[in-house]
Amino acid sequence: MTARVVLTVAALTLQEAARRRVLRALAVMTIVLLALSAWGFFRLDANFGTLTSGEARLATSQVLNLVMFGLSLIAALGTAFLAGPTVAGEIESGTALAILARPVRRSAVLLGKWLGLVVFGSGFVAVAGLTQLLIVWATTGYRPPQPVTGLALLAAQTIVLLTLALLLSTVISPMASGIVSVGLFGATWVAGVVGGVGQALGNQGMAQVGTVSRMLLPTDGLWRGAMRGFQDPAVLAQFPAFADFPFLSKAPLTPIYLAWTCLWVMLLLGLAGVVFQRRDL
Repeated sequence: MTARVVLTVAALTLQEAARRRVLRALAVMTIVLLALSAWGFFRLDANFGTLTSGEARLATSQVLNLVMFGLSLIAALGTAFLAGPTVAGEIESGTALAILARPVRRSAVLLGKWLGLVVFGSGFVAVAGLTQLLIVWATTGYRPPQPVTGLALLAAQTIVLLTLALLLSTVISPMASGIVSVGLFGATWVAGVVGGVGQALGNQGMAQVGTVSRMLLPTDGLWRGAMRGFQDPAVLAQFPAFADFPFLSKAPLTPIYLAWTCLWVMLLLGLAGVVFQRRDL
């Protein structure tokens, strides 16, 4: 019974997401970004005659990571502003009271909404990311060494952020939960850049800023792992001066960090369930 409720709510969440204006805005922003990247990679390939093969691959991987960051930002915006109304919006409108008046567990409803958002966010990353990789291959001939790993980590980044947004939506309004989630996403990325600069300068204090931020909110850590999958490590080794560039990553993610990310998601999802269970409708 519980599994059926979870799957039913997940399907309804996907249907609701497809009807929202946020989805149309996501589609427009994604198409614009992909079109601009296609033109940019085409122009970049036209200027490769003045570069060595290593320099050309390094430049391509940098631009690819930059574009992928744009896609991850679009995914972050979309999932954060879709996750907010799933709980807070339905409570404000009275929809949640009508659903939960039946013999349905609140935890099953929340898990179903989370699952539907996970499918939506992962599907967006897969479709948009694969399209971008095909554009890069068609215009420059560049093939990332680990595209599946990179896309999987981008999907994991989206799951982390939507889980945070879902937790916030059980406490504050839909709009506020989306704004706070995206704000924390941006703040964590900036903290990661600060940490990278500190590491390059040998400043341990600044370096620890990035480390702590990646533990508190794993989005930036997952993003750096995804960049590693889209770039050629052998080429980066030829140009050590670029090792600390914000859109390149020299170290793969450790199994311990991936395990922490999974635990982080489960902890926040469990906390969201506890808060939702005690919230007055």
